[in-house]
Amino acid sequence: MTCNLCPRKCNNDRPEHAIASGTGFCGEGNTMRISRAALHFWEEPCISGICGSGAIFFTGCNLRCIYCQNAAISENGSGKEVTPEELCDIFFDLKNQGAHNINLVTPSHFVPEIRTAIKMAKERDFDLPFVYNSSAYESVETLKMLDGFIDVYLPDFKYMDSGMAANYSRAKDYPVVAKAAIAEMMRQVPFTIFGESVLQSRKSIATEEGAVRNQVVEGKSSESVQLIKKGVIIRHLVLPLGVKNSISVIDYLKETYGANVYLSVMSQYTPLYNVPGALSEAQRKRLAPYPALHRKVTKREYEKVVSHCLELGMENVFIQEGDVASESFIPPFL
Repeated sequence: MTCNLCPRKCNNDRPEHAIASGTGFCGEGNTMRISRAALHFWEEPCISGICGSGAIFFTGCNLRCIYCQNAAISENGSGKEVTPEELCDIFFDLKNQGAHNINLVTPSHFVPEIRTAIKMAKERDFDLPFVYNSSAYESVETLKMLDGFIDVYLPDFKYMDSGMAANYSRAKDYPVVAKAAIAEMMRQVPFTIFGESVLQSRKSIATEEGAVRNQVVEGKSSESVQLIKKGVIIRHLVLPLGVKNSISVIDYLKETYGANVYLSVMSQYTPLYNVPGALSEAQRKRLAPYPALHRKVTKREYEKVVSHCLELGMENVFIQEGDVASESFIPPFL
């Protein structure tokens, strides 16, 4: 298959199986691969609820950021092959485990196969929402293939700084691409709709300024949260020395979509440079020139970004509290 599914537009013939010479940037072949399918409890409360999101991590990635905490699957090829029929069965298995939704993580390079699996599931009266969890480095043409199939879009907006995008993700065009991709997601799912309330293991605290703070509560079943059924939640990961970039991202989202846009500002950047066995030698070499990425985001850096959201009057912001940057939170992959 000659592949131009993503903005890289490799125009390469993807081989039948993965990780062969001649593959495109994502490193994958024609056969879909997944690295993990399990209940996941560390998404936004309206996605994870109490029973967890049914997260399916797809092998390979079209962005492959040099600081990726999931490098085992994005670059190192961990995973097993599945057919659309098998993926459909996985949807039902996760539902039977109690998943609130099906969370498709890094799915861009397998969109045709995923679309087929979703169509099969809907023909079998599958009724959980489908969440498309991506970097926002997406082709609008490929996203249009999913119109009517995805209920919730969960894109990152990583960079407004094209230099950072080039250095960290080898994608200088990321800001332009992400803007267009998120606009298409918003077109497909223009309204945010919440469904039933469930008790959760986190507490949502509304601050006086109107933002929502998410806090783990030890030993409590805590307050209820409404599960999202339709909509777009835009994520932004604050990076070390990245406050200016973060503020630019937030300014753009406010100016483009207004104060009601749903935004998740994350402090969970996990430095893996000095973690034994976490990165390949090639990945370590790419990270070496950027010593700022060898540390966590400071409390001051994160609070500057949060304060900016509040100053702008952003009304629907998920905020992380406590130390959530730890390799112990990285799920085990196949």
